[in-house]
Amino acid sequence: MKNTTKIAKIAIYPGSFDPITNGHIDLIKRASKLFDGVIIGITQNSKKPTFLSIAERISIAKIALKDLENVEVLGFETLLVDFAERQNAQVILRGLRAVSDFEYEFQLSGMNKHLNPDIETLFMTPAEKYANISSSLVREILLLGGDISAFVPKSVEQLLIKKL
Repeated sequence: MKNTTKIAKIAIYPGSFDPITNGHIDLIKRASKLFDGVIIGITQNSKKPTFLSIAERISIAKIALKDLENVEVLGFETLLVDFAERQNAQVILRGLRAVSDFEYEFQLSGMNKHLNPDIETLFMTPAEKYANISSSLVREILLLGGDISAFVPKSVEQLLIKKL
């Protein structure tokens, strides 16, 4: 503990967040206690179409996270490591709901480490009650007329219902 200079520890939590769920928010709240700042990086995944536009996803994430002072929501359309570097982030935060998530996330982590060895990846698991929530399942339940109130904040639910 010789170095007394404190560098702000910034984490990036990237994803499509289509929509942001209570599981995402659980991880963000917990990460906000571990880092000086957490940036929610919302991007367009070219492999899957989205229900909400990127502007809508950014807007509802900002509303859902408004009470977390050290959390910022931004959109990006570049390589994740380039975005992280521009934001002075040292950590990429990724959520793992199940073992099936690990292989893909491990591959991404390795590629990101190759592209920028100065940025670490931290894996977090959600609280057990959120382990089965995914944005795609929320969208499917919504589109089939089901109740999504247990899976997303009220503000997100209202926007999604209005979007239908």
